[in-house]
Amino acid sequence: MHGTPHIVSDVMTRTVAAVGRTAGFKEIVRLMRDRGISALPVLDGRGRVIGVVSEADLLPKEEFRDSDPDRYTQQRRLSDLAKAGALTAEELMTSPALTTRPDATLAEAARIMARARVKRLPVVDEPGRLQGVVSRSDLLKVFLRDDEEIAEEVRREVVAYLFPPPRSSVRVRVADGAVRLVGRVRDPSLIPVAARLVRAVEGVVDVDFEPEAQGPADSVPASARPPGASGNR
Repeated sequence: MHGTPHIVSDVMTRTVAAVGRTAGFKEIVRLMRDRGISALPVLDGRGRVIGVVSEADLLPKEEFRDSDPDRYTQQRRLSDLAKAGALTAEELMTSPALTTRPDATLAEAARIMARARVKRLPVVDEPGRLQGVVSRSDLLKVFLRDDEEIAEEVRREVVAYLFPPPRSSVRVRVADGAVRLVGRVRDPSLIPVAARLVRAVEGVVDVDFEPEAQGPADSVPASARPPGASGNR
């Protein structure tokens, strides 16, 4: 019923900084600084993403630079100690990389980020070649939709479907992404359904329903009733 949702390719950054597996430690740090980013995809010779190197992968070199970890630390943080001695992207990277596809929905990408607690995802095609990067801020762009654009989608995709006239009469008001449905409905059990569908509209931050009192015979004009129908049921 809903219009086509935005997908990752609609919001991703297409010009992406990346490094090869042999990139050196200082080259990686310099590129992150120059681009103002905190992670870089690592590519093989065919442009496929084989890992990601992040600031978290680089920090152990500083952390353990002038320390001699005890046996307990050595056992507990074996991976970090290995990265402290790493010199290349291949040695530093986290692999396999978490990625998403260009045709994934924004909700799907958001779930991957939330579960893995990462700030961005490389976007890859079917063979795994880098197509772009999508970040948390990219996913939030849908909340910049114009209120009237949201209202029109709610009218078209929700209200017209669940509350068609003349049995119901529902108006849509949107302010800063918060949707308010105002009016009367023939079947109140559809209100929670409508709320769920409205929340699924991209850019909606909240939804509320303000009922209006029903008039005689469910406020349906006599001219709108089938022949022979009465207002008593």
